[in-house]
Amino acid sequence: MFNNRYKNKKVFITGHTGFKGSWLVFWLQKLGATVFGYSLKSPTEPNHFDLLELELDWIEADIRDLNKLKKAISDFKPDIVFHLAAQPLVRESYKNPVETFEVNAMGTVNIFEACRGVTSVKAIINVTSDKCYENREWAWGYRETEPMGGYDPYSASKGASELITNSYRQSFFNLNDFEVTHNALITSCRAGNVIGGGDWAEDRLIPDIVKATSEKRAVEIRNPQAIRPWQFVLEPLSGYLLIGEKLLSGEKKYADAWNFGPDYLETLTVKEVSVEMQKFWKDIKVDISNSVQPHEANYLKLDCSKANSLLNWKPVWSQKKSIEKTVLWYRDFYQNSRIETERQFNEYIENAKELGLEWVK
Repeated sequence: MFNNRYKNKKVFITGHTGFKGSWLVFWLQKLGATVFGYSLKSPTEPNHFDLLELELDWIEADIRDLNKLKKAISDFKPDIVFHLAAQPLVRESYKNPVETFEVNAMGTVNIFEACRGVTSVKAIINVTSDKCYENREWAWGYRETEPMGGYDPYSASKGASELITNSYRQSFFNLNDFEVTHNALITSCRAGNVIGGGDWAEDRLIPDIVKATSEKRAVEIRNPQAIRPWQFVLEPLSGYLLIGEKLLSGEKKYADAWNFGPDYLETLTVKEVSVEMQKFWKDIKVDISNSVQPHEANYLKLDCSKANSLLNWKPVWSQKKSIEKTVLWYRDFYQNSRIETERQFNEYIENAKELGLEWVK
């Protein structure tokens, strides 16, 4: 996969104990990479990282600690850095806006600062969010050239992270100076609402439903008509890894911003997702909340035509299949104490091969 580019490469990941981070470590180790993690402990119990029992060197640390981050990257001397550490929740950002901006904005600054001058670093991938865009509630997808924005502190902090990425790309990692004054190419990746087994975060639709079901109670869902770009966790990770392959190869035209999301015509509301979940786990019971909720976008969609055409990237699983696989992961975990990560990973790779995708040839 990925032209064998990650074999024996040294990969530094922030946020590796998180939901997406743990799946990324799992995949990179399959590719033969040496992974080093920098993260706080997972805030949930159980959590996917601990369940996988992955063997890697890592330190428990905060990305706001610039000196510790600099030392970790300087000592490890990575070839590529994936920055996933974040305060990832909209509703939490209303409760703790200062921490949200510190982690998501200044944390991004710290990553780039820590990488400057470390000559081993050839690529930096900053993972932000589909919510970085100025949301206008329109019916078409946001393109990478749309203005950054953000109503709530979380969305604004991710928009700020994107602006910081572009500023550092222009000021310190300028493409015209690549291999002259610096050796690194940097990019940002914006993914849709990522679902999959192993996520137990608060205030996320599927984890909330799963936790309630495991406790034999109904879950109250908010914003039932809201539409999100739902996608299985391996979809955006394939995009991140594909971009990383290009940057490690020195292809500077890929040092840009990228969207990764579901097929353009696929749209499911929150209510439709919950109904779809009930097909695979009959115990799921859902009530619609009538209480007043903090503002969240109602309609959010990504235009991924840039990745489709320039990277030959596209989703492997439909939204409904992604929901099926996610529910089955949790159902098997709670009913049979099984971790289905490896089996689902292998099935995903086989399906990608059947589609003839470039990264899996």
